[in-house]
Amino acid sequence: MFDPQKLLEQFLGGSAPGPDGKAGSGVSPDFVKGLATGGVAGGLAGVLLGGKSSKKLAKGALKLGGTAALAGLAYKAYTHWQASRSGAATAPEPAMKDITPEGTGFLPAAAAQHEAKSLAILSAMIAAAKADGHIDAEEQRQIFGKLDELDLGTAEKAFVIDELRKPLDIDAVVKSAVTPELAVEIYAASCLAIDPDDPAEQAYLAMLASRLKLDPGLKAAVETEARKAVA
Repeated sequence: MFDPQKLLEQFLGGSAPGPDGKAGSGVSPDFVKGLATGGVAGGLAGVLLGGKSSKKLAKGALKLGGTAALAGLAYKAYTHWQASRSGAATAPEPAMKDITPEGTGFLPAAAAQHEAKSLAILSAMIAAAKADGHIDAEEQRQIFGKLDELDLGTAEKAFVIDELRKPLDIDAVVKSAVTPELAVEIYAASCLAIDPDDPAEQAYLAMLASRLKLDPGLKAAVETEARKAVA
């Protein structure tokens, strides 16, 4: 049975969801562990993006691990942006262990919301990775061969292959952002999946932010946190 959240955890290099539908034992431990181990570079994203281009993730291990960590990154950017809008005095940056989006729109308590959110983020990351249009037939064959080496079920492999083969569809990515929080998280995930030196991918990010109607300050906050996640 296809489990989108489990696939996203593998994609981001995190731990499998627990019985409550949440990753691992909670947000903060996953976030800290992910930042300590460079989870994404060793996860499925590292395989796919590494197979696509040697530039992807080549500047250092992406220090993120799992959906809880991604939610923490997006939540941190969002709260910093909100604070700056309200004119709040600059506060010390919170420790990673204190970033707790659990129960917010970034990491909702209802397990039923996780599947749609996971699918949206997976599709957004794969779309961003395709933004430069350089996944040719040979690279696809290499990626599919690597997928066979991973602990994925037939349905999970089929989903990834289908997403890779689809034409780039930014409309579908934007349509999946059904809440403001998910829009921020989709943009954060997309930032993590692109080559920061590739003009085509930068243009895609700019278009995505515009289509998601992200405030320029929020866009900048997300990009800042994404850059911090790269060693």
